[in-house]
Amino acid sequence: MALLNFRKRDAAPRTGNPDLEAFMDGYSIEVMPRTASKVEDFRALLPTGTRVYIAHIEGTPIEEMVSTAKRLSADGYKVMPHFPARIIKDAATLENWIAMYQGEAGVDQALLLAGGVTNPHGDFDSSMQLMETGLFDKAGFARLHVAGHPEGNRDIDADGGDAMVMQALRWKQAFSDRTDAQMALATQFAFDAGPIIKWANRLTAEGIHLPIHIGIAGPAKLQTLIKFAIACGVGPSLKVLQKRAMDVTKLLLPYEPTEVLEQLAAHKAANPDFNIEQVHFFPLGGIKSNAEWAIANGGNAARPAAAHG
Repeated sequence: MALLNFRKRDAAPRTGNPDLEAFMDGYSIEVMPRTASKVEDFRALLPTGTRVYIAHIEGTPIEEMVSTAKRLSADGYKVMPHFPARIIKDAATLENWIAMYQGEAGVDQALLLAGGVTNPHGDFDSSMQLMETGLFDKAGFARLHVAGHPEGNRDIDADGGDAMVMQALRWKQAFSDRTDAQMALATQFAFDAGPIIKWANRLTAEGIHLPIHIGIAGPAKLQTLIKFAIACGVGPSLKVLQKRAMDVTKLLLPYEPTEVLEQLAAHKAANPDFNIEQVHFFPLGGIKSNAEWAIANGGNAARPAAAHG
């Protein structure tokens, strides 16, 4: 944590960036039961009503997931657990998970994704199969998010293209058109605004109008980010990190997402119809450091719940 002391030179009051503050309003953040358990008080870090995704890593008992959801819900947060298709055995298991989340934590929204498991544990292989069960609709879930990949996904398109990803997105757009649930694309994290903007505009041109909640890596050591980026298949924007690693003056400082978010915020301000609707943080350097960065840069809307009394 000593590396964070480098930021103390910014202790003087600074003028906020209105575009950035507007762009970050209503941001969401991702936790795991393990990381959430280390946070003493979420209300000291996150604004009231923040959407908190709970990542479901293979091997995590559903009871731990539901317990984390219950705690966050009791603190006043909108809880969105992951439902990774490939670790869900069958429709009966899915229905049980939905009932547990709903009954114990009041959950009515979910992120549906294939999951990072190569071989499915049961009947499901994709988020589309989860949607087709009709179980989320039956339970009255108000919001369903699905995964987006600004830099492609080699698990889906092994040739490095995006034909299969785009086909899946068209299916999800059609599903959104015929369902009452609010839908959005929650994306993998990326570090370079240019390719993100190009990808988002391409979706619009292809007739895919699902709002985008853009994945952004929170503050972290550069080595940590490069490790996660390689593991998660982040493509072209990995070069941004590698270039930064070559700069000795920046090597010891934690990476912060200021530059990429300022560029996206400026684009959104100049193009109000731009389809990126919200920011979704992956707190790769820790929930606390991510929340503190948001508080410092997000203006009044990023003030934590406890600060409001």
